[in-house]
Amino acid sequence: MHRTRIKFCGITRPKDAAAAAVAGADAIGLVFYKPSPRYVSMAAAKEILRALPPMVCPVGLFVNTPHDEVRDIANTLNLHTVQLHGDEPPEVVAQLSDLSVIKAVRCDAVTLPQSLQRWRSAIVKMQLAHLTGLLLETAGTAAPGGTGVENDWAGIAAVAGPGQVTGLPPLIVSGGLTPENVGSVIRRLRPWAVDVSTGIEQGPGLKSLEKMRRFSTAAREADLPWSD
Repeated sequence: MHRTRIKFCGITRPKDAAAAAVAGADAIGLVFYKPSPRYVSMAAAKEILRALPPMVCPVGLFVNTPHDEVRDIANTLNLHTVQLHGDEPPEVVAQLSDLSVIKAVRCDAVTLPQSLQRWRSAIVKMQLAHLTGLLLETAGTAAPGGTGVENDWAGIAAVAGPGQVTGLPPLIVSGGLTPENVGSVIRRLRPWAVDVSTGIEQGPGLKSLEKMRRFSTAAREADLPWSD
């Protein structure tokens, strides 16, 4: 049975990192994008990582950051996985071959098929074996990530539903996920992972243990073979 992985993004406090692990997170996200209300400094990131127990993967999130700066931050914090959440082209991903890269793709119903084909071609032509995930994010939002705006699940299902995608790394879905809707999204799309930030908060950057627990429970129940 496939187990949908869970990433709780926008962690800003050490206690939230520890709580995320208790609630069942496979990964947490640290945002290194200064305009974000969930931005963390290097000093804060170090404190969060100290509180993170083993077997939970920390992921650094960047938005149109020069590749050498991404690498410097990753090396300083000993991060092995980064998430590029801006307009980074395949060439930037290629420059980060020493890291595992997740690339966010905006889910515009008109352009999503072309976007997926672009990355499918780039993986072959540029040998992007380190591109280990594509994150399908809500289109049309002013700020990258953490907006709480629900994604176009029907549009995604039409293009990237179960059994429809080949030649791409595992798909991660995001955008307006909550404890109330994550189960239905998993049943509909069967993604590799789900990524949530706003939907598990009591305030911007302040995570709710109760919401994280309910989110994880809903995701696990949706994985059960008799839940379809």
